[in-house]
Amino acid sequence: MNVAAIIAAAGVGTRMKSPGPKQFIPLGDGSVLIHTLAKFADCRRVLSARVSLRVADMPVFRQELEQRGLSNFAHLVAGGAHRQESVYNAFRAIDPGTDIVVVHDGVRPFVEVAMIESVIDAAAEKGSAILALPCIDTVKQVERQRVVATLPREKIVMVQTPQAFRYEILREALEKARGDNYYASDESCLVERLGYPVTVLLGSERNIKITKPSDLPLAQFFVRQSSRHGVGG
Repeated sequence: MNVAAIIAAAGVGTRMKSPGPKQFIPLGDGSVLIHTLAKFADCRRVLSARVSLRVADMPVFRQELEQRGLSNFAHLVAGGAHRQESVYNAFRAIDPGTDIVVVHDGVRPFVEVAMIESVIDAAAEKGSAILALPCIDTVKQVERQRVVATLPREKIVMVQTPQAFRYEILREALEKARGDNYYASDESCLVERLGYPVTVLLGSERNIKITKPSDLPLAQFFVRQSSRHGVGG
């Protein structure tokens, strides 16, 4: 089975309020992004990765790829103004003979190889698969600062990446969204709107998305914890 990964990492990261993009913040012995990419390189089922980046960020990250011996595994692609455009650009760079495409946030460095494999297997069998956590908080729908409904939390999940899709399903979803000028916050939404079923698998509380300053202490803790157990970030 031919599996390729797309790592979305072209964001500016304004919520992080750091001097540079959040994906390049130092984490342990490398950047957040290099730790994320290394997890996919460790997954033997993933043959290659396309990393969407701002063009200005490519030279520095290319050096880090070479230092980590990942330059043959990862290929850099120019990102777009929106995440969806970045994923689309990366998808176009993938071999059409690919069976499964796995899409992941560049700032989720604590994804486990077993989780990557689980969505690949589910997508191969059922077409599409995502990771998610059960919602533990009460969720309310609000309009103009007023509650209009309380949503049943047992039917709500908090979605993570990686998300995996059969190549043709993701191609159709991305092309349709592009043609309709439709944007969504993740790829599974694009697949859903075409009527394809999406399988939901249990994610992990460690699989955090590093987006704001308060996420960094927990990320550093996870790195130290992994180092004590002889596991990479």
